[in-house]
Amino acid sequence: MKLLPTAIDWRAPRTIVAIVVIATFALLPVLVGDEGGFYVKFATRVLIYALAAIGLNFILGFGGMVSFGHAMYVMLGAYCVAIPAQHEITSGWAHIAIALAMTTVIAAGAGAVALRTTGIAFIMITLAFAQMLFFGAVSLKEYGGDDGLTLATRSNFALFDISSNAGLYYFAFVCVLVALYLSWRAVLSPFGLILRGSKANTRRALALGHPVFRYQLVAYVLSALACAVAGVLLANLTQFASPAYGAWTLSGELIVIVILGGLGTVFGPLVGAVLLLALEEVLPTLVEATLPDYKSNWMLLLGLFIFFIALALKRGVFGSLRGGKQ
Repeated sequence: MKLLPTAIDWRAPRTIVAIVVIATFALLPVLVGDEGGFYVKFATRVLIYALAAIGLNFILGFGGMVSFGHAMYVMLGAYCVAIPAQHEITSGWAHIAIALAMTTVIAAGAGAVALRTTGIAFIMITLAFAQMLFFGAVSLKEYGGDDGLTLATRSNFALFDISSNAGLYYFAFVCVLVALYLSWRAVLSPFGLILRGSKANTRRALALGHPVFRYQLVAYVLSALACAVAGVLLANLTQFASPAYGAWTLSGELIVIVILGGLGTVFGPLVGAVLLLALEEVLPTLVEATLPDYKSNWMLLLGLFIFFIALALKRGVFGSLRGGKQ
């Protein structure tokens, strides 16, 4: 297991890319000259997916736990906005508090069961829990069932006004910055070292007397909390909550984002989210303009791109850059 640097190398390619990406996001509404238009909404969605991927990367990249059910926490966060709003509870802080509380309980239970296993069994158990929660949301007929639930207004965060698209964008941007910083600090902490050590050699970590199960469970819950906050933001962006937010396909998409950006790198999930969502937005238009007869097959090109990254850049786009390990 390689130790991570505690100091930032400001001349490293990774650091330069990270600064450029963060600066671009910080100035985006000014650069595009449209604080409420398509680009701001799209960038907000990128940030939300990046936040969820940061959470997943904490257990997948640093803990070696392949969860195929983390989308259920995104869906849970969305419904923790929509259902209270249906009962005239519009406080954003209340929505986040409810989402964090419910996610902690559910993730602790699901994690306690799933972490008794490893490998393919762990993957299938996380998927099973996600499917149970998905069909549980479908059965909520009083809250829209399979059709989902519409929000009349966005959450009220008092001093943080997210009623405008630009306001929500910067709120999501701050959440991502906080998540990146906390992830970085956690990975460098003794907790993170033990988590990474258990990924490298679980038997050795246990032999040294470390309570690996406890550390993994805490990491699993923390990663779920990041996804829940992403769900709160997603519900406010779309002003809608749907069982589709908990579909296994979204869990797979989050895994792809983590791998594309750089598995086990703190900043990789943000780069991966930018790449994947930008490709999903650009490729259909590009194929329709150049090969109109094949416009419905644009996902083939996306698959080829992911295939190329997996072969040529085994550590992901950001992970393959020289410089600091993060």
